[in-house]
Amino acid sequence: MERTFIMIKPDAMKRNLTGEILKRYQNAGLKIVAMKMIRPDRKLVEIHYPDTDAQVVGMGKKTLQASIDAGKPENVMKIFGAEEPRKIGLILREWSIKFILAPIIVMVLEGEGAIQRVRKITGFTDPSKADKGTIRGDLGVDSIERANSEQRATENLVHASGSEEEAKKEINLWFKEEEIMEYGGE
Repeated sequence: MERTFIMIKPDAMKRNLTGEILKRYQNAGLKIVAMKMIRPDRKLVEIHYPDTDAQVVGMGKKTLQASIDAGKPENVMKIFGAEEPRKIGLILREWSIKFILAPIIVMVLEGEGAIQRVRKITGFTDPSKADKGTIRGDLGVDSIERANSEQRATENLVHASGSEEEAKKEINLWFKEEEIMEYGGE
């Protein structure tokens, strides 16, 4: 059985969407093996959103591409004061850190192919472009373009690990081993 990490973000908490989000994962046959509601401190969130080149430059490149795709490449310079992916990514990272410093629910889900199943159920990062039938496509009300123009993190309801390596890292960051349950009659 594969495990993955999920974070229900502050926008979903404020909109009382936790139950609907949990239902969608559980209806897909995924089991919750760990879950807690917390208000993380900055140090923990900074570890979750590292300032590595892979993380920061990747975010910056996605934002540049989104502006180009929207036909508004000039917005990047206007919003971020830079066109270098790393500089843009560092600004986005800070917005993300500030956004997550609020009550959230973190959990570990388990099931066959859990990582990719959860990603499919969750939907594309930008809620305005997420497919209908996904959490972000059905429940999302924001867009990356709007969030950037308002200089804040995109409100996209859920974070879901993108790979086995990322899932293991995030599970170990947010949970102690004894907080994760094993099913089997206990």
